[in-house]
Amino acid sequence: AGRWLERRLRRQRLLLDLPVSLLALLGLAPLLLLVALAIRLTSRGPVLFRQRRIGRNGMAFDLFKFRSMRADAGDPSGVRQTARDDPRVTPVGRLLRATSIDELPQLWNIVRGDMSVIGPRPMVEGQLADGAEYSRLVPYYGYRHLVRPGLSGWAQVNGLRGPTIDATVARRRIDHDCAYVQNVSLLLDLRIIAQTIRREFLTGSGF
Repeated sequence: AGRWLERRLRRQRLLLDLPVSLLALLGLAPLLLLVALAIRLTSRGPVLFRQRRIGRNGMAFDLFKFRSMRADAGDPSGVRQTARDDPRVTPVGRLLRATSIDELPQLWNIVRGDMSVIGPRPMVEGQLADGAEYSRLVPYYGYRHLVRPGLSGWAQVNGLRGPTIDATVARRRIDHDCAYVQNVSLLLDLRIIAQTIRREFLTGSGF
């Protein structure tokens, strides 16, 4: 099973992750520059927000996002989850989060090999759900770390994104992540990409 997974992940890296992330960075360069300018002109602080997340095999890495909150109100630890209508979010940040454009700098994380286009969304160390750490709430939580975390994932396109304040929803999210690990393939990745474009970018389901 280990060799099977390694072969799938190498194929994913060569045929999907690198081509898609490099082409997307090139094609979206004008949009990325406009977003950076909008953030710079409307609020004080850096354009990018950097946060430590847990990646494949439990290794930590720096995840990049466009800054969507006031610079003095962000939570570098990530333990405090963002709520709908969160007062810390700037007006520009609200639009970025609604369209998931704030996530686009993670294309660079994909180029670096920290992430994949598709995979379980990376969480912070000590991520909470219903007041308890995920690792204690779900005994098989670590299984999701057998693959690289993704810009989007199976859980997200099935409506399991955003803050988790309910233990049942939290377990469902991890169950979907584990199901992806068990069935990882290029065909599944392409299906998730198509659903992500429709769900996140076209309908604006983020916040």
